[in-house]
Amino acid sequence: MLDAIERVGNRLPNAIMLFVWLSAVVILGSIVASLAGLSGVHPGTGETVVAENLLSAELVRRFLVEMPRTFTGFPPLGTVLTVMIGIGIAERTGLIAAALGGMVRRVPGPFLALAVVFAGIMSSLAVDAGYVVLVPLGAAIFAAAGRHPVAGLAAAFAGVSGGFSANLLVTALDPLLGGISQLAAQILIPDYLVLATANWFLMIGLVPAFSIAGAFVTARIVEPRLGTWEPVEGAPVAPHAETAAERRALRATGLAALALAAIVAVLTVPQGALLRDPETGSLDPFFQAIVAITMLALAGLGIVYGVAMGNIRRSEDAIAMMTETMAAMASYILLAFVAAHFLALFAWSNLGVLLAIGGGEALRASGLGGVPLLVAMILVSGFINLFIGSASAKWAILAPIFIPMFMLAGITPEATQAAYRIGDSVTNIVTPLLVYFPLVLVAAQRYVPGLGIGSLIATMTPHSIAFLLAGTGVLLAFLLLDIPLGPGTSVSMPPVAPPPAAAAG
Repeated sequence: MLDAIERVGNRLPNAIMLFVWLSAVVILGSIVASLAGLSGVHPGTGETVVAENLLSAELVRRFLVEMPRTFTGFPPLGTVLTVMIGIGIAERTGLIAAALGGMVRRVPGPFLALAVVFAGIMSSLAVDAGYVVLVPLGAAIFAAAGRHPVAGLAAAFAGVSGGFSANLLVTALDPLLGGISQLAAQILIPDYLVLATANWFLMIGLVPAFSIAGAFVTARIVEPRLGTWEPVEGAPVAPHAETAAERRALRATGLAALALAAIVAVLTVPQGALLRDPETGSLDPFFQAIVAITMLALAGLGIVYGVAMGNIRRSEDAIAMMTETMAAMASYILLAFVAAHFLALFAWSNLGVLLAIGGGEALRASGLGGVPLLVAMILVSGFINLFIGSASAKWAILAPIFIPMFMLAGITPEATQAAYRIGDSVTNIVTPLLVYFPLVLVAAQRYVPGLGIGSLIATMTPHSIAFLLAGTGVLLAFLLLDIPLGPGTSVSMPPVAPPPAAAAG
């Protein structure tokens, strides 16, 4: 099956041309849908959503006028390029290679994949920074250990993206989804509250399930299928023996890292700290500053290591390293340009919203209840996620459909949200429409030049299936054993009477 996926996927054009052709398909689809009068009612706003013809004068004008903004506003672009400035210094001074070599020597081989997947899962604390930092590092870690780097990249990608619904701590996504769920629940119960910790216990339970599943798939399926990797020029290879100079430089960098951690703590921990919201005291500013902090930390630690090793003797040396890194990002920048415009066209056509509304209505009409209803929710959200990447945007459409319907079936909004999150995360790693998928593909091609989209999707498919089964199993265990999904949150609830209008209908 994986070989078939790889063959079909690799017959597709390269990633840049793929998005060009996808844009053409969306334009054609928008014309057909518009002429057919395709429409639906947005469950959140009550407004009628109609398919828009992308070749209409208004949208053609918008496409041309907003082209620069569409490109520069592409969500991953600023994140990727900002963090890569710091990575460029840390990599070219040798800090990353030395640190990875030390990690490889200290982590037992059988647990390396487990450690990479677990780190990827926990990276959701830094929102999307894990895509930029940890996915390439996963490849480098495996290459340093003499294992296939694409397997390490796959393990990290699975943890970062496929495990986005799991964490040992509450992440920035939790209050965002919880707020949407609360508004949907209040359609039936006006004073219903959904806490940011609504799925916390489930998230904790998913961490070991996803970590073990990801490590097993990496070692037993992905690596044997990839075979032996032949090192290529410019890619990290097995680490050399650590020298005395490297040990001294790493000690100096470690002290600098401790000082940096202390500075961040001072800026975040005390009430009224610089990286706390001055009105609410929340850590939202800190989470929003994660990308900048990561870049500055990598650049600063890279400079410390480079100075200690003699790789940086003057400021021009560091500037040259950053310049070389930006030059290497040229193909990604071009890919981001076409991907940004494809996603913009898809959004302007309203085809994604109509797809989500149609999926919700199909599930409503299925007549399922209880456990089958939650499983169906996971599958539907996973399918829709192949086309619409934003977790909050999809949930804003789906929550007003599913949450009241599930409440009437005796399932709490928190359980519905949990099922959505599992489905939403497990298919991230197999859709080329994920905004970070091009970055992951470029990172993989650094180790295997010419690696195609089909090869990457085939590599990630076992992880996606394993996470789907593991996530569904954990949620059903919470349901059947009546384990709270979060503090004070249950899976089932007493029957709720439908509102009068719905009862009359």
